[in-house]
Amino acid sequence: MKTRITELFGIRHPIIQGGMHYVGFAELAAAVSNAGGLGLITGLTQKTPELLAKEIARCHEMTDKPFGVNLTFLPTFSAPPYPEYIAAIAEGGIRVVETAGRSPEAHMPALKAAGIKVIHKCTSVRHALKAEAIGCDAVSVDGFECGGHPGEDDLPNMILLPRAAEELRIPFVASGGMADGRSLVAALALGADGMNMGTRFIATQEAPVHDNVKQAIVKAGELDTRLVMRPLRNTERVLNNAGVERILEIEREKGAALQISDVYDQVAGVYPRVMVEGEMDAGAWSCGMVAGLIRDVPTVKQLIDRIMDQAHGLITARLAGMLAAQPA
Repeated sequence: MKTRITELFGIRHPIIQGGMHYVGFAELAAAVSNAGGLGLITGLTQKTPELLAKEIARCHEMTDKPFGVNLTFLPTFSAPPYPEYIAAIAEGGIRVVETAGRSPEAHMPALKAAGIKVIHKCTSVRHALKAEAIGCDAVSVDGFECGGHPGEDDLPNMILLPRAAEELRIPFVASGGMADGRSLVAALALGADGMNMGTRFIATQEAPVHDNVKQAIVKAGELDTRLVMRPLRNTERVLNNAGVERILEIEREKGAALQISDVYDQVAGVYPRVMVEGEMDAGAWSCGMVAGLIRDVPTVKQLIDRIMDQAHGLITARLAGMLAAQPA
């Protein structure tokens, strides 16, 4: 399938694996790239730039296809050494970076000097236009359905994607609610050039996370996610569990007096306990509403092949078959 995204990144299928904390390791990124998509290593999961360099080298050993690195710019108590991370990315021969969180504007000169194409994750049209203005090559438009941080506008993709298509000149992919060939065809119909999947890729055999996590996603329905930290305007969509219920209880108790320190223990440092040790009630971990569409744990290749087969079938058979025959 040829779109502006496949052309931009040199990939076979318009499918990107989003950066995910303690999920985006070399194993998953390589599997996605080998299957024709664009795999991403999550940069800040690697505690130092040196460790990121080693993870990039490890991924090069697993695939000769294009893959990228996610670099998230979020408010933290101690800012990571971003210039050193960017240097490790460039020296590792990476030519695609997915940025997320705050604007990457301050780091665009370094990224561009290294010949890196930048795709920035946005939750609104205004942020997407800003990304375009500062020189991003593409954007990932995240609807309200997405796992992680959906922004504060609460716009679902049925509205957000066509609005983005009306305003943007650069290519963009749909993120949030993406799981299968139906998702891809819908995203293309709404103006996107491909799709970004996060939660769906966690429930694959190559995802290097505890099986408890994969089974929790398979068992979850579309009503099993919760929004936490909304009063702090740092909203995150997570899979419900005992730790999340505790966060919501604290938010109710504190009301307008809520501070990040009140829920810090339930949202910080939780990912190793969940993703590595399988402690499903440890606290909040990102998961999209798309969990309601996930019912198995295939290999990455099986998943991507299935998506593309279904997409081709929908376009060439179901949708084409709805067109009335032209009169002679």
